[in-house]
Amino acid sequence: MKTFIAAAIFSLFAASAGAAELSGAIGATGQGGITARIGLGFNWDKTWLESSTGRLTGYWDAGYTYWEAGDASGGAHSLSFSPVFVYEFGSGNVKPFVEAGVGVAVFSGTSAGDQEFGSGFNFEDRIGAGLKIGETQKVGIRAIHYSNAGIKQPNDGIESYSLFYSHQI
Repeated sequence: MKTFIAAAIFSLFAASAGAAELSGAIGATGQGGITARIGLGFNWDKTWLESSTGRLTGYWDAGYTYWEAGDASGGAHSLSFSPVFVYEFGSGNVKPFVEAGVGVAVFSGTSAGDQEFGSGFNFEDRIGAGLKIGETQKVGIRAIHYSNAGIKQPNDGIESYSLFYSHQI
């Protein structure tokens, strides 16, 4: 079922969005576990607040994350989907950027390591910064927090702090 939902999301936004980008990230949780993420982003092909300082744009992001949280029960998996706003500074070949977004995620269970979520459904809050190189590559850092916003207890939540790279396909 999760695979079907992810495929439907990818198809829906691939048809309506601009250029796509493939991304990969490796990171760590706040509890010392390891995360590995692969994502597919679809640029909005829209620009707002364009000035000599920069411009606001964004993309839809769908991703799969593997969580190796360090306990005996093994890893967890999650699928996520989020709209992400990006502010690019300057107009050169290498542009610094910041990004932020709030989306949703479905986890394979109700925990990752010692963190208990209360449900498999969680919200995703993200913030990041990096460099856009040319029009096809990005490299940066990102912090993503997952929790169910108090919908169900317990609601420990979990974070992933990662380095990422993306390339337009």
